[in-house]
Amino acid sequence: MKRINMAIMGVGNIARQMAAAINGLEGQVCAYGVASRSLERAETFAKEWHFQRVYGSYEELAEDPEVDLVYIATPHAMHYDNARLCVEHGRAVLVEKAFTANAGQARELIRLAREGHVFLTEAIWTRYLPARQIVESLLKEGIIGDPFTLEAEFSVPLSHVRRMYDPALAGGALLDLGMYCLTFASMYFGNEIARVESRAEKLDTGVDAVDEIEYFYQDGRKAHLRTSMVTGPVNRGEIRGTRGRIEVDNLNNYAAIRVYDTAGNLLREPEIPPQINGYEYEVLACVRALEAGRQECAEMPHALTLEIMEQMDRLRRDWGVVYPFETEERGGTSIE
Repeated sequence: MKRINMAIMGVGNIARQMAAAINGLEGQVCAYGVASRSLERAETFAKEWHFQRVYGSYEELAEDPEVDLVYIATPHAMHYDNARLCVEHGRAVLVEKAFTANAGQARELIRLAREGHVFLTEAIWTRYLPARQIVESLLKEGIIGDPFTLEAEFSVPLSHVRRMYDPALAGGALLDLGMYCLTFASMYFGNEIARVESRAEKLDTGVDAVDEIEYFYQDGRKAHLRTSMVTGPVNRGEIRGTRGRIEVDNLNNYAAIRVYDTAGNLLREPEIPPQINGYEYEVLACVRALEAGRQECAEMPHALTLEIMEQMDRLRRDWGVVYPFETEERGGTSIE
């Protein structure tokens, strides 16, 4: 296995999480470069996390032919432009969720990557975790019978964080927290949704702060999803079946999985596989895909990225949540 040179675009908190994972993958992934619009911040980050190169602009990173994979760790509103810059320079890209601000941007970005034969995938880490496969195996085994109801909530008080309340940065609960609830439902109940009922409470800035979502599936199953950036913390999921239920702690990075029968007796509590911090699994998936010459990851193919982006677009449209840049006359940026 060739050790790949990985670079990070952005130096915020999520970039630090990725840097820790890259450092833990020494021998497989090289902490090669980091870019910020502030050279000083990039230098500080590189020193702390042992990256070899620093760039004082995103363009400089994208132009470096030694970079094998770029992780986009900037705010949602910047993902499209930052990822497009990398794709146009032929750089393989792992884009932090949400992939883009809306489905139009996602579709355009995927088109460009396919035309340029450039690897591109979304870093929704839950889809890459081995713990996801544990839940899938339990459902396939039939330990809880026929699943009929799913519930998920991810609520964390984050309204004080600027990017969360700023519509210009694609703020709000949905793209940051609610996406994990949508992903939980998508992974275990699929995407054949017959009807949606939802509501959102908005902040004065116009972004969604509390979201309640009901999915009614074509096969009769139902999902209740809730997210909030003003209450919490709550971070859990549950799948109920005719013979019991599966509970999951931490939707984003499963901390515990428990199986109960209908009487509430604990049947099983599978061990969660060890990890550096969970981010390493999406990186290793990218390494495997790049070595195989693929342009997407099997764990999160482009079709699924578009599906979730379209779901979020429909929800925001129903709530009247529109980002300022979506009203501009720019191709691929308007809400659909």
